[in-house]
Amino acid sequence: MRIAIMGSGGIGGYLGARLVQGSEDVVFIARGAHLEAMRRSGLRLQSQLGDIALGPVRATEAPKEIGAVDLVIFAVKLYDTEVAAAAVVPLVGPATRVVTLQNGIDSVETLARFMPRSQVVGGATYMSARLEEPGLIVHAGKITRVVVGSPNDAMIEMWRSACLKAGGIDLETVEDIEQVLWNKFVTVSAFSGATSLMRAGVGPILNDPQSRMFLEQLRDEGVAVASAAGHSMPDEDRERIMSYWGTFPPETRSSMANDLAQGRPLELSWLSGRMHTLGEKFGVPTPAHSAVYRALHLYADGAKPSGQALP
Repeated sequence: MRIAIMGSGGIGGYLGARLVQGSEDVVFIARGAHLEAMRRSGLRLQSQLGDIALGPVRATEAPKEIGAVDLVIFAVKLYDTEVAAAAVVPLVGPATRVVTLQNGIDSVETLARFMPRSQVVGGATYMSARLEEPGLIVHAGKITRVVVGSPNDAMIEMWRSACLKAGGIDLETVEDIEQVLWNKFVTVSAFSGATSLMRAGVGPILNDPQSRMFLEQLRDEGVAVASAAGHSMPDEDRERIMSYWGTFPPETRSSMANDLAQGRPLELSWLSGRMHTLGEKFGVPTPAHSAVYRALHLYADGAKPSGQALP
């Protein structure tokens, strides 16, 4: 397959590295120091499922240089969605599928403003991977689950076969991807909010009664918002979410927490901020998500507030 990775950070970099190892034709779209590192010295992946050290890989910051591909894996940060969506249009031929693996619940509709809706496939990832430094992706734990819609689509089935051949990617397809996206939205919004606000890994949060209570409140508010929006989650999903968080290494933090620590822009408005506005829309109280949104809003654009302490 000809595959373009739009957004070659943690998730995109992980998937791309595995697919290159499986002999697929992959081009990475990136920018800055990470782009230069991939061009100059290659791409490395550190993972409990097996490390990868690729030599210089095909990488560019200009999608128009590539031409139409079979599959675009769209994994940019949410605040870059519209600019990136416009940039990938030259990659989209009549048979191309664009699979969005972003957080939140708005990606499919946003991409559909730039390309045919029938060629956009929603998806969700359940793994912890980060860009540790230019040219280096670090995957925490052993979970590599990717869930996408369009189970009977020929191009998606080709991708499934490519993932099986590559190894290290647990890809499944479902009929109701919208429900999956809402479940993921509830899960990631709570996890991102808690690990960012507390500046802590998931292990200490789960082990501290008060911190755990706040994480559970974030989860429960999300479940209530999802129900009000017509995407009810069964009671067992609450414990399933907690069990899922418990599978991570104790030091695992969300990508938003890592971005906060490094002074980068945050996906805050699309996660706890979106929960806050949806709560207002549906009349569902979201005090915990509202607290996360308001407390971190100073950092949303990546700037670090400065000032002198009072005497």
